[in-house]
Amino acid sequence: MGLIQPGDDGLRKEISQLGFGAIALNGTIGAGIFALPAIAIERAGLFSPWIYVGCGLLISAIVLVFARVASYFHNTGGPVVYATEAFGPFIGFQTGWLLTLSRAAAFAANAHLMVTYAGWFWSPLTDGAWHMAAVTLVYLVLTAFNVVGIRQGMLAIFALTVLKLLPLVLLVFLGISQTNPDIFTSAKIPRLDSLGETTLIIFYAFVGFESAVVPAGEARNARRDIPLALVRTILGITVFYFLIQIVTLSVAPDAAGSKAPLADVAGMLMGTAGAAILTLGAVFSISGNCMASMLSAPRMVYAMGRMGSLPAWLGVVHPQFQTPANSIILYSLFSFGLAMSGGFVWLAAMSTVVRLMVYVLCIATLPVLDRKLGQYDGQFRLKGGMTIPLVALMVSIWLMTHASLKSWTATGIFMLIGGVMFLVSRHRRIMREAG
Repeated sequence: MGLIQPGDDGLRKEISQLGFGAIALNGTIGAGIFALPAIAIERAGLFSPWIYVGCGLLISAIVLVFARVASYFHNTGGPVVYATEAFGPFIGFQTGWLLTLSRAAAFAANAHLMVTYAGWFWSPLTDGAWHMAAVTLVYLVLTAFNVVGIRQGMLAIFALTVLKLLPLVLLVFLGISQTNPDIFTSAKIPRLDSLGETTLIIFYAFVGFESAVVPAGEARNARRDIPLALVRTILGITVFYFLIQIVTLSVAPDAAGSKAPLADVAGMLMGTAGAAILTLGAVFSISGNCMASMLSAPRMVYAMGRMGSLPAWLGVVHPQFQTPANSIILYSLFSFGLAMSGGFVWLAAMSTVVRLMVYVLCIATLPVLDRKLGQYDGQFRLKGGMTIPLVALMVSIWLMTHASLKSWTATGIFMLIGGVMFLVSRHRRIMREAG
C-alpha cells in the first residue's frame, strides 16, 4: 500500500519517533523566535501571546492532515511521494523540485544569519573574509555529518535540540514568575485587518515541520511514528512559544522594535552573561534548523532520482555509509552556491509561497489517497471527516493570497525550468530502457 517505488533498499532504518520529533522541532524552531516577540508586541501588545495560540491552532489543522497522509507511506520523499501517488509523476516532481529549491535558499540565508549571530562573540565573523570562511565551514561540517551516516546526522540533531532549547527553557524558568496578569484579564483583540497581518507574520514561526516526513524510508516504523511525532511536536512548540511571549511581554514590555528581544530579556534577568547565553542559543537554534534541512531536503532529491524524474545517479545509496550521498552533496553544493553568490535573496522571496503550495497539494492528496489506498487497522485518523482538511486548505489558500507578484513570478519561472528537467530526465530513462 502506498508503494510507488520498490522500497528504500539500502537505507539504514535508524530514526525513531523521538528522532522525527527532533527533526520537526528543528525544522520549525529557527531564527524566528529570537526576533518575532518584538514584532508581536509592537502589533498586538498584551494580546500578542494569544496570537501564538491562534497560529498554533491554524497550523495544527495542516499538521493533522500531514499526519494522516504520512500514515499511508514508509517511502523516502514525503510530499514528493504523496503528490506522485495521488496526481502522477509530473505533479510529484514539481512538488519536490520547488520545495527543494525553497529549502536550499532558506539554508543559504540561515547559514549567513547563524555566522552573523556568532559575530556577537568575535566581530570579524559579521562580515568579510572571515564571515565567508565560517559559512563555508558550516556547509562542510553539516554535509560531512549527513554523508557518513543517518545515525551521525541524528546525533547532531539531538545535540543541537538540547543546546537550542536549554537557553529558552532557562529564560522561561527565570521570567515566568514576573508574568503580567493583564495578559489574562485586560488584553484587547486588535482590529481585524491588523490581526490578520500579524497572524500572517507570526504564522511563519510554525512552518518547517514537514522536514520530518521526508526521511520516512529510514524510519523504524514510519506510518506510526511520523504522525504522532508531528502532532505532539507542534503542540509542544505552541505552548513553548506562548510561554516565551508571556515572559518577553512581562519582563520587557517596551521590547517593540528591538532586533534581539530575547537577548534583551535575558540581559534584564541575568545580565551580560544572560545575553551571551541567548545569543549562543540563537546560533545553536539556527544550526539545528540547517541540520534538519540538510537531513531532509536531499532525501527529496534522492526520491526523485529513484522515480526517474531526475538523473538516476541521484537515487543511488552509498555502499559504505548507506546514505543518499550523491543527493546530499549536490544539495549542499547548490545551496552553497546561492550563499556565495548572494542570489538566494530573490529565491527566498518565493520560498514562502512555494511552501504553502506544497501544503495545498498535500492536503488535496488526502481524499484521493483515502479512495485509492483505503484504510488499515491502527492508521492515524481524523475525526469529523473532511472538516479538518477543509479548514487546513482554507488557511493555506488565505495565506497564499498575501504573496507578492514577485514571489508568484519566481515560482512560475522555476516551475517552467523544473518541467523541462523532468521531461529531459524521463525521455532519457525511456530511451535507456528501450535500448
